[in-house]
Amino acid sequence: MDIKSLLLVGCGKMGSALLDGWLDRGFPKDSIRIIEPFPSNWLKSQNISLNSPVDNFEPDYCVLAVKPQLIDEALGQICHLGYQKTIFVSIVAGTRFQKFETILGDHTPVVRAMPNTPAAIGKGISALVGNSNVRSEDLKKVELLLSAVGDTVRIDNEDLLDVVTGVSGSGPAYVFNLIETMIKAAVEEGLDGDVAEKLVISTVIGAGELARQSNDPPSQLRTNVTSPKGTTEAGLKYLMDKENGLEQLIARTIGAAVKRSRELGNG
Repeated sequence: MDIKSLLLVGCGKMGSALLDGWLDRGFPKDSIRIIEPFPSNWLKSQNISLNSPVDNFEPDYCVLAVKPQLIDEALGQICHLGYQKTIFVSIVAGTRFQKFETILGDHTPVVRAMPNTPAAIGKGISALVGNSNVRSEDLKKVELLLSAVGDTVRIDNEDLLDVVTGVSGSGPAYVFNLIETMIKAAVEEGLDGDVAEKLVISTVIGAGELARQSNDPPSQLRTNVTSPKGTTEAGLKYLMDKENGLEQLIARTIGAAVKRSRELGNG
């Protein structure tokens, strides 16, 4: 990883997932400094510079992974870096470029990213967008940093992060709820709970991996498993109902999440 030094501000679940991924990829511990007021036992055991003064530290990258309500305090601790060479990477939901540029300076390069919770097992996906001060080569290095916890995609408009939040940021919760409801329905039809859980989770994982690897679009994969007048067709009759089916429900679900993300971003 062609990055000489890095400051991680906030090392909770997402910050720890990133750090673990970086270490697995061979990022040298002596090039990392961390600010985390409540370090976990795992973090303490890593022998990485923790909560040491950063007044004279000018990292190549500063990754902000604090909770949204703590971003002002975090920026106050490292605002002097805004006038240096540091590139800022924020995974803080709802904090827009304008805030970073106001506190750190108009010419500060900032990349905003939205990962999701499967990052904890290296299976996440992060969408990222840079402000006008970010160079293409810097964005590539940020992609490398974030690829430690999964896939990455670029978007070209900060406003689209609200949509990303409603789709992939909140998306794992939608899938978990789908798993819950399928298990519940299976149990009501007579299956043992443990058997139902294993069947449903494996089905979701397998279908997702098939969709990832296949050259066919999801619509074709659905058609492939739907025999005329068969069981799948009978179930899809309800799931694909034009008025009350899954399409309408998911549209309302994502729409509500996107709307809330915009509200939070506007303060």
